[in-house]
Amino acid sequence: MSIVVVGGGASGMIAAAAAAQQGAQALLLERNEKLGKKLYLTGKGRCNVTNACETQDLFEQIIRNAKFMYSAIYTFDNFRVMEFMEQFGTPLKTERGGRVFPVSGHSSDIIRALSKALQHYGVDVRLHTRAASLKKQGAGFVVTDTRGEAYHADKVILATGGLSYPSTGSTGDGYAFAQYFGHTLETPRPSLTAINAKEAYVSKLQGLSLKNVRARISDGSKVLYDAFGEMLFTHFGVSGPLMLSASAVTNDRLQNGHLQLSIDLKPALTPQQLEQRILRDFDKERGKQFKNALGGLLPSKMVPVVVDLSQIDAEKKVHEITKEERKSLAHLLKNFPVTLTGLRDFQEAVITRGGVHVKEVDPSTMESKLVGGLYFAGELLDVDALTGGYNLQVAWSSGYLAGISAAQALSDKKQQAERNGL
Repeated sequence: MSIVVVGGGASGMIAAAAAAQQGAQALLLERNEKLGKKLYLTGKGRCNVTNACETQDLFEQIIRNAKFMYSAIYTFDNFRVMEFMEQFGTPLKTERGGRVFPVSGHSSDIIRALSKALQHYGVDVRLHTRAASLKKQGAGFVVTDTRGEAYHADKVILATGGLSYPSTGSTGDGYAFAQYFGHTLETPRPSLTAINAKEAYVSKLQGLSLKNVRARISDGSKVLYDAFGEMLFTHFGVSGPLMLSASAVTNDRLQNGHLQLSIDLKPALTPQQLEQRILRDFDKERGKQFKNALGGLLPSKMVPVVVDLSQIDAEKKVHEITKEERKSLAHLLKNFPVTLTGLRDFQEAVITRGGVHVKEVDPSTMESKLVGGLYFAGELLDVDALTGGYNLQVAWSSGYLAGISAAQALSDKKQQAERNGL
């Protein structure tokens, strides 16, 4: 009796290790030349393994189908993930915002820990092996790779990932397998990605990083996103932690039209306090032209853009600027405008939004409700979260639950056969 796990990423590796830990014969098929290829890229190569928040707080960070993850997360929570990595030789550290990384700062150490676990539990790993088809055969399955070799399994766990970072092998193979067995998909879309912007002046700000700003994204009068943090201007639009999270929250709306981003460059000051700050700065710069008097308020790259947007004469001496003009400038600094026009593509997206519909998957086991013996894990499912280690936690938890559930089902089947004298 065996379990075949298709996909050697985060969820696939933990699923195979968990299944083998429970005594099952596990075979892990990975299309790439090495395991965990996408993990090498996560956290800018440092691998944000999970988050050290209270376990119940994880659900607040899951944007879609958080309730579906209850059993999985409480079966293999963030603290158990940390224990697992350290058990297999990778010490961890917790940084700002509860983000957990390997002490070394190298994602390769997480992959090494998982590889040790696979070896320890006796998982058979086949690299350079891409599943081409998956079909039922009797009470089990047969997986055929691109070379025509067939692998027979009592249970199959699909952990092939989504569509983000296709260069790592995430090309949607699992979606085709799921649909073959009658599963429906929530349309896969890029998420946790940079966002395109309309205004030409955005490209003039390329490379400028803003820290401790407030970003509000609105659709007409409806505020969709409001948060503090760090963001980055690019040649095409906006990026950075604030905007990646914003892409997850506003994803559906950005598919259907433009949204308005308002950046509060001085969130610690009220409009009145900011007007007073501007007045003090101008008093110190009385003899200067407006275009040369904003260095104390703004990064140098932003000054010409703000001058242009303010509609105040750039050559005007600051002592000639009126109270109304100062008030207008303060409003601009509290509401710097950018029109968002759409998300960047899967080549740049950290994760995939959408996937196998969770109503067709048993949340207590990760088994398909349509096809007995077929399990799903990781990004293939329609579950996604914000940045901070939460998406990897979804992968670990769903993979682990799928692995132990498949193994338990095999054990139950074997015991039943023994009771029946078979």
